[in-house]
Amino acid sequence: GSQRCECGPQLDTAFERIVSEGGGAVVYMSSHEGRGIGLWAKAITYLLQDDGQDTYQANVSLGLPEDSRDFREAAVVLRHLLADKPLRLLSNNPLKHDHLVEAGQQVSEIVPLLAGVTDHNVRYLRSKRSKGHLLPSL
Repeated sequence: GSQRCECGPQLDTAFERIVSEGGGAVVYMSSHEGRGIGLWAKAITYLLQDDGQDTYQANVSLGLPEDSRDFREAAVVLRHLLADKPLRLLSNNPLKHDHLVEAGQQVSEIVPLLAGVTDHNVRYLRSKRSKGHLLPSL
């Protein structure tokens, strides 16, 4: 529910797409909050962001990786659900695609999912775009 990211609106939009398209799945990775640093550390990074650091710099300033998530485990769940069929991936994150493919999940298409852009998170989204996320100019 943070206004500093697009996670909530993005999840809502993904569920809406799944319903409107007649099927799909969301795999929730419980250790992935705050790009893998957890919600408490993410809250501390907000203070650093208020002082001018971007979201990635703030993680590094705390001695944490820019992004510590590993999406390979999701591929195991998806292969079980899909019986090794390819999927359309609703994501802006190239690392998610790469990890799924490395772990054996076929991806037929990457569909960028932009939702919830506000004045509160546009700087965050620009930082993500600078790290290769599939986002339009904001």
